[in-house]
Amino acid sequence: MTPTELYAYHRWANRRLFDVATALGEEVCGRDVGKQFSFPTLLRTFAHLYGADWVWLARWKGQPTGALPGADIRSMSALRKDCDALSAEQQAFVEALKPVELGREIHYKDTAGNAYHTPLGILLTHVAAHGNHHRSEIATMLTMISGSPPDTGVVTWHRTVSGQLKP
Repeated sequence: MTPTELYAYHRWANRRLFDVATALGEEVCGRDVGKQFSFPTLLRTFAHLYGADWVWLARWKGQPTGALPGADIRSMSALRKDCDALSAEQQAFVEALKPVELGREIHYKDTAGNAYHTPLGILLTHVAAHGNHHRSEIATMLTMISGSPPDTGVVTWHRTVSGQLKP
């Protein structure tokens, strides 16, 4: 899977679950589902995905980051606007990459100020894998609230974009 495909999948899977959650309404998305999750509400979990994607894109571009954004977002509709803009910027960045750039070391600090350096290709994979982790939590929350959500697997994405399945 190329980075462009990986991020097309990442965006599709996020939006697929986001749309299911949004259809349940703002009140449901803000409802505390339990402390067993990384973040106790659908809104906070989606906001965390947004914040993590934002901070990693800034790091890849060599920009300062500071704290993870998203904690102050109060609604799914507000979050959607931010997510759509970020997804477009993230996809443009990934599509502009040349294969040789995947080995480029990215030097960054985590939110605690610890310095690291990691090849860009590893970081691209990390962000998508991080998304999978939280999407699994979101899917579990949705199952608890309203029943099992649609599949967000890579094969389902591929079948959808290749026209084998209807979106």
